Amino acid sequence: MANTKQEGAKVQAGKLLLVEDDPSLSELLEYRFTNEGYDVRATADGDEALLLASEEVPDLVILDWMIEGTSGIEVCRRLRREKSTAHVPIIMLTAREAEDDRIRGLETGADDYLTKPFSPRELLARVAAVMRRIRPVLAGEAIEVGDLKLDPVAHKVTRRGQPMKLGPTEYRLLKFLMESPGRVFSRNQLLDGVWGTESDIELRTVDVHIRRLRKAIELEGAKDPVRTVRSAGYSLEAA
Repeated sequence: MANTKQEGAKVQAGKLLLVEDDPSLSELLEYRFTNEGYDVRATADGDEALLLASEEVPDLVILDWMIEGTSGIEVCRRLRREKSTAHVPIIMLTAREAEDDRIRGLETGADDYLTKPFSPRELLARVAAVMRRIRPVLAGEAIEVGDLKLDPVAHKVTRRGQPMKLGPTEYRLLKFLMESPGRVFSRNQLLDGVWGTESDIELRTVDVHIRRLRKAIELEGAKDPVRTVRSAGYSLEAA
């Protein structure tokens, strides 16, 4: 579990992009989140959502599947393809209950999935949980997963207090994985998130850098925190 040490500091709510075409639900959610201190921008249109996200990158996107213009699933896909929004957490809202649809949403890049009808309190709780996880990253504070600690300001990585020597690519790869501990990323998602969507790097390059990362953070007597998920990709677990 990622965590940070914050003493006497109140974490401020973040910027949300709400994409929902049901006017009453959109109004309710905007009201509830604004009351919680979030800066909310709302739209019912997928094309406008992409424009808003490009103008000002949100901290989190709440995205309905069935919306006007570009579909929610396509909006999710495009946000993941853009380097500026590739890391932004996405919670999808949908009336679709079929397991295949849920899997499709998650595979497209959604971080969480909520089926309508749902309790606004549950959505608030899920958003708050995601914001607690990503807040250290947004604030430039140290990220800790298990015995690994990454300081983005000093650009240093330590494990059990010992400094680890990482190359630039391995550092970016580790940071990307530590920002979402336990989440499995495909090779394509890692390419987009670490190298960028304009990169012509081959998929097997990801495997090469994963091996280098494993070697760089290897510590005698410590478990390998990088997990290979067969036919799926890689994730970082608390060792």
